[in-house]
Amino acid sequence: MERQSFSNVWDALEDTPAEAAQMSMKSSLMIAIEQKVRSWGGTQAEAAARLGVTQPRLNDLLRGRIGNFSLDALITLAGQAGLVVRLDIADAA
Repeated sequence: MERQSFSNVWDALEDTPAEAAQMSMKSSLMIAIEQKVRSWGGTQAEAAARLGVTQPRLNDLLRGRIGNFSLDALITLAGQAGLVVRLDIADAA
């Protein structure tokens, strides 16, 4: 069996580089939003209200249910959380 090496887990799991890039961006956004929400303290209900989502939706985010969120939805949530999202574009290596 040949051993393979990947730059991140999404490169190993996804079928195409585009899908891997999208999942990488989604996971980075989810982590940043989760960290911001946890820094607020308070209850999930308060955090959900602050983000403009339901508590079950916030729970999905905090539990890392990445498949339940589009990239667009996560960018919107990041803005609601007071985060600035920037996109870095470079030539493929």
